[in-house]
Amino acid sequence: MSDVTAIHNLVQKRAALKNEIAKIIVGQDAVIDQILLAVFSGGHALLVGVPGLAKTLMVNTLAQALGLDFKRIQFTPDLMPSDILGSEILDENRQFKFIKGPVFTNIVLADEINRTPPKTQAALLEAMQERSVTVAGYKHQLNLPYFVLATQNPIEQEGTYPLPEAQLDRFMFAIKLEYPTFEEEVLVVKQTTSDKKWEVQSLFSAQEIIDFQQLIRRIPVADNVIEYAVGLVGKTRPDSLLSNDYVKNYLDWGAGPRASQNLVLAAKTHAAFNGKYSPDIEDVKAVAVGILRHRIIKNYKADAEGITEEEIISQIL
Repeated sequence: MSDVTAIHNLVQKRAALKNEIAKIIVGQDAVIDQILLAVFSGGHALLVGVPGLAKTLMVNTLAQALGLDFKRIQFTPDLMPSDILGSEILDENRQFKFIKGPVFTNIVLADEINRTPPKTQAALLEAMQERSVTVAGYKHQLNLPYFVLATQNPIEQEGTYPLPEAQLDRFMFAIKLEYPTFEEEVLVVKQTTSDKKWEVQSLFSAQEIIDFQQLIRRIPVADNVIEYAVGLVGKTRPDSLLSNDYVKNYLDWGAGPRASQNLVLAAKTHAAFNGKYSPDIEDVKAVAVGILRHRIIKNYKADAEGITEEEIISQIL
């Protein structure tokens, strides 16, 4: 199959995938679009939203429609790294045997990741970056494709352990979930209080997803688009020559080089989803907010004046 045909195939399969997810999930189109951008770009996503917005159900439905294995880890203050990665035990022959933890799957839902201490949060770092896990000196490769979709509750922050910037940077997208509209909520209540069951069809195989990820990496990008993406990230850095007075006034730190890489990769995926053979500047702009919002650090003045990350990003686009 040629790459041109493969892109047409991807457009059709993505439309079918969204229809399958819509059987279970009402609305949340922008959220699902960003999760799919992360999945087909080979990145991870952080979902930020209040309880009851179907974050877990959304990830579970997505895993079913993608035909991938899915495991959920509920992060709590007493969770240990071995509870995620697995541990060695003595078997009946008095030989050490490795029992795999829930991280060994295709899609991991790290539920309320900020509820667990940094030591346990860090257990996911190697898995997210290297797609492997080291236990007792032995390296274990994870199955591909591999995604971590983590959730955070923005309301209850007492007794939580905010993710350090180094780990936040590992997430390709930070996705905000909003309350549904009145009409959507009416539909949610109708669907969830009846006895009707919806079956979600599996539309992909693991190998198909890997093939599409490789296809997206092969998409050519013009130099001016890459320069725009790098310049956009440069504008978020207060000490950069590219930044404006607004950024210098409200930001302490800007995004790093990983943001530039993710902007270009997500722009390629966004272009492919829309049937284009190469991304343009509009594709970069379309993915910029989700990729930059968790990589910029506001100062006290921005907090005091109620300036949001989205407002700051809108000033540099």
